[in-house]
Amino acid sequence: MTDKFIFRFVAAVSIFVFAVVVILNRKILPVPDVTPSFTLYLPKLNAILNGTCSLLLLLSLYFIRQRNIIMHKRINILAFCLSSLFLVSYITFHYLMKKETVFGDLDGDGVLSDVERNAVGGLRTVYLTILISHIILAAGVLPLILLSFYRGLQMQVEKHKKLVRWTFPIWLYVTITGVIVYVMVSPYYHF
Repeated sequence: MTDKFIFRFVAAVSIFVFAVVVILNRKILPVPDVTPSFTLYLPKLNAILNGTCSLLLLLSLYFIRQRNIIMHKRINILAFCLSSLFLVSYITFHYLMKKETVFGDLDGDGVLSDVERNAVGGLRTVYLTILISHIILAAGVLPLILLSFYRGLQMQVEKHKKLVRWTFPIWLYVTITGVIVYVMVSPYYHF
C-alpha cells in the first residue's frame, strides 16, 4: 500500500467517524421512542474503557522504553480495540439519549437556572474547559492514532516515532479527561 492510499483511507475513516458522531449527537436521525435500559450504564462503561486505555498507554510507554516491542505492540492493539469499543458505546449513548446532560442541572429539566448556575459556580467553567479541550483533541487524535498504528505495524520506526511524539500525549490526555468529564458530570445524569 502506498502512503497516498493510507492517508486517503485515514482521512476517510476520520471524516466518517466525525460525521457519525455529529449526526447522532445532533439528533438528525430519529431517536427511539423508548430509551433501552442498558443505556444508563454506558457512561460508566465509557469511563472504565477510557481509564483502562490510560493505563494501557502508560504500560505501552514503559514497554517501549524497555525495548520490549512485542508487548508494546500488543498493549497498543488492546488500547486501540478498547478505544474503538468506547467510540461505539459513546455513539450509541448519544444516539439513544433523548436529551443531553447539562453540568449543574440539579433538577434534570435540561435548563441551567440561575440558582443552579450559582450553586456550581466556577466549577462549571473548569468542567467546560476540560470538556471542550477533550472534544477537540478527541476529534483530532483519531487520524494520528491510525497513522501511528500503520507506521508501527509496518515497522517504519522513525516515522512512527515522529508521529507518536504527538499522538501519545494527546491520546493519553483524551482518555484521562474522558474519565474526569464522567466523574464531574455523573451527578447530573437523570435517566
